[in-house]
Amino acid sequence: MVASTPQTPTSTAATGQRGTRNWWQRFMRLLRHRWDEPQARRLMTPTLQRSLAEQISRSEATHTGQIAIYVEGGLPGHYVREDKTARDRAWALFGKLGVWDTADNNGVLIYLLIAEHAIEIVADRGLRARLDDAAWQPVVEHLGTALRAGDYARGLQLAVEEVGVLLAAHFPRHDPATRQPNEVPDMPGFR
Repeated sequence: MVASTPQTPTSTAATGQRGTRNWWQRFMRLLRHRWDEPQARRLMTPTLQRSLAEQISRSEATHTGQIAIYVEGGLPGHYVREDKTARDRAWALFGKLGVWDTADNNGVLIYLLIAEHAIEIVADRGLRARLDDAAWQPVVEHLGTALRAGDYARGLQLAVEEVGVLLAAHFPRHDPATRQPNEVPDMPGFR
C-alpha cells in the first residue's frame, strides 16, 4: 500500500498517529470535511464515471487483477470524531467494496479524500508480495500532480492506466478470450 498525504508532518494523517489533535483542531477538521463533502458529487459526473468504468473494463481485459476507484469529499463523521486517517478509511473501503476478495488476491483500490488532499492506493496481498511501495509511488505522484492542476479526470485516467500496466506485468491475462467474471464493479464510487 502506498499513501500520499501532502500535509504538514505534524498532522495525524501524515504521521499515521491518532489522538494528537486537540478539541479545536478536531472541530475545524470536522468543518472542513463537511464543507468538502459535496465536492465528490461535483467531480464524479456520470460522464466521468462511465469513462472510468470503460477504461477499467478495457484494462482488466489485459490482466487478471481488479481495479476500483472511490472518491470522498470528506470522511464520515465518526471517522473524524475518532481522529481516524484517510488510510484507515481506504482500508475499510477495501474490505467493504470486496476488493480484497479476488481469486488471485490482486485487487487495487485507488482512494481520494478531497478534504485532506489524500491519495491512498491499497493493493491486495498478491500484489504486495510482488511489488514494494516504491513501485506504486509514481502512480501516486502522477495522480497528485494532475489533482493539484485541477485535472481530476485526467489524473484518475492516468492512475487507472498505470495500475493496469503494473497488473498486466505481474498478472497478465494469457488468453483474452477467456475473461473471468468481474469480481469488483468497474463503476467508480463516491460519497
